[in-house]
Formats: sequence, structure tokens, C-alpha cells
Amino acid sequence: MAQGPNKSVSTKTRLILWARGAGRCYYCNRDLIGDLISLSPRLVKGLVAHIVAEKPDGPRGDSIRSPLLVDNVDNLMLMCHDHHRLIDEEKPAEYPESRLLAIKQAHERRVQVQSAITQDRATRVLRYGARIGLNESLVDLSGMHNAVFPGRYPETLEAIDLEIVGCQFSDHEPEYWSYQQENLRRQFDSKVRGRIEKGELRHVSVFALAPQPLLIELGRQLCDIVPADVYQRHREPATWAWPSDGAEVQFELSRPASKHREIALKLGVSASITDERITDVLGRDVSIWSISAENGHNDCLKTASTLRAFRQHMRRIFNDIKVAHGEKATINVFPAMPVALAVELGRVWMPKADLPMRIFDQNRSRDRFISTLEIQAPKAP
Repeated sequence: MAQGPNKSVSTKTRLILWARGAGRCYYCNRDLIGDLISLSPRLVKGLVAHIVAEKPDGPRGDSIRSPLLVDNVDNLMLMCHDHHRLIDEEKPAEYPESRLLAIKQAHERRVQVQSAITQDRATRVLRYGARIGLNESLVDLSGMHNAVFPGRYPETLEAIDLEIVGCQFSDHEPEYWSYQQENLRRQFDSKVRGRIEKGELRHVSVFALAPQPLLIELGRQLCDIVPADVYQRHREPATWAWPSDGAEVQFELSRPASKHREIALKLGVSASITDERITDVLGRDVSIWSISAENGHNDCLKTASTLRAFRQHMRRIFNDIKVAHGEKATINVFPAMPVALAVELGRVWMPKADLPMRIFDQNRSRDRFISTLEIQAPKAP
């Protein structure tokens, strides 16, 4: 294994390989550009590895093909020191020609796809949750960056972080929700809205894990002031990326049989919500509207197109409720949804067109739904 530049490979071929591989290890994607800049053979970790060895007696060598392929870029991979040693010295039997060719093709295809994304497809990662630095799902920035490809690319490796802060109130107290709602609003104004107004943010990709009322409030803040894609944290497998074989969620709409002054909207997508849980809070004289999911469960949201379908259903039901109950009603919302749908609920709500919402949340200490926060149009000064 060569410790410096491989002299059997021409400068032209070496430059083509570095360009095709974007200066990264084909095996682990480590950035090797810094090693190249050093110009010191002792420090260079970016090594040119042969798939079919340059010599017949080398790993995967062949008496006929080795001399023919020694300077062929299609037979070469850029490797870091550790993985060059792995495939040539430590475990060459586990890395036959076919496996290395598959690794090479996958890496070069990924570079080609990502480098073809135009500037207008840039996005900024927006994270929202509690103790982001200690939350395994939210701290995974690389997983978030991978999730936005191939349709977009992260404009910067840094995220915009909005955090749920600790306070002296418990989540069964009304003060907790008003405190967190105001905290989110202030963070959003300073970190997001201000940048949008300055033209610094053109698109955001949203990754959030929080109680559903606060996710809905985040969506309300986002609204349509900036284009956004909302992502779901999947359980199986644990990733933010939409699976390629994800199934659509089929939504079912239900309208009340009778009209009452109190209005409830059940959103039982990830879990069922019985009418009794609603009437325990609002009384029996209530009109219950409902959106549920066929075979819904807590990991059912697997496609971005399901988000679009949900937004369409919400626009329709908001309008239908307003027509049925008039301009002065308030919608009591009882959510049990995947996190991305909770954000989308807030985004689709229009302050000038839709009725105010009072958001309820299932509280463990109370063992029932409790009122948390209200979503309504700003009051005129």
C-alpha cells in the first residue's frame, strides 16, 4: 500500500478521480481536501486505491487485467488511510471487485446528484425541541442533511435552533403553556422572522419534537411567510428521511349528526380518540367533527405526499365548520397526530379566514385532555 501519491497513476487520472469523488473517501465519506492541501506525503490521508490491483499478486490482482487497468479511473477509488488499509491488508477477502465497484458507483452517483442541485434549492435546517444538544434525534444534524436530499441541499452546516426552555411551571398548569407559547414566539421573531424580512432565509426544513400544542404553535408562526418542508421522525427505521417505499395514509372525515354551540375537532391519526374523552371535558352538548386515519398508529406517516393530503383535508374541514357554526365560534382541537402533521395543522390555519382554535392535550397527571393554548388572530392595536 503506497504511503504517498501513487506513481502508477497519472496526474490527469488522479485529478479526474478527485473531482468525481468530490475529495472524499469513497468508503466513509470523510473529507480529504485538507489532507491534499498540506502537500506533505506524511500527512496525506487521501490515497488512490486500485480495485483490481496494479500488480497481479496484489489484492484482487490479475495477470492480464492488472496492467490494463492500472491507470483507468474506472478502476480507482479515493480512500482514507484507514479504509485503504482495510480493503487491501486487513480484510481483502471481504472486499471483492464486485463489492468495491458497487461502493464506487454509489459514491460517484451521490456526488453527481448532489452537485447538480441548483442554488435556488438551498434550505436551512430549523430544529425545535427541548434540550436539543442532548436529544439524540434532534442532535443528528447529518441525518437531517441527508433527509433533505436530493430535492434540496443545506445552505449551511449549522441549524437554526428554537428550544423549549425549563420553567417552574408543570405542564398541567395553564401558565406553563402561555410561558412556552410566548417563549417560542420571541425566539421565532428573533431567529427566523427577522432573517426572512432581511432576505436571509428563502426556505426552511423543519425538524421538530415537542408537545403537540407547541408544534401547532410552531406551524402557526411559520404559516406561509417562508416556503418550508416539514419532516417526520420515523421509529422503524430511526431516521428523518422519507422511506422510498412508504405507504399513503388514508384519511377519513366525519361530521356531527347534530349542531351544538360547542365544537370539537378530533384529530385521531396516530391513536384513536373516543367521543367520551371529548364529552368528559366539554359536556354532552357538543358537535364533534373528526379526521382519523385508516389503520393509524404512532409510526404511520411515511410520505411527504400524506402531508399535502392532510393540508387539503384541513382546509376543507376548517371551511365546513365555519359555514356550519358561523363566524363567532371557537374550535376545540383534540390532537393525536404524528409531529409533522401537528406542525402542518398550524401552518394551514389562516388567521384572517379560519375560526380561532383552543388546543387540548392529553395530560398524564390529570389523566384527561386539558386546555393548553389558543390559536387566534392577533388583536388589533
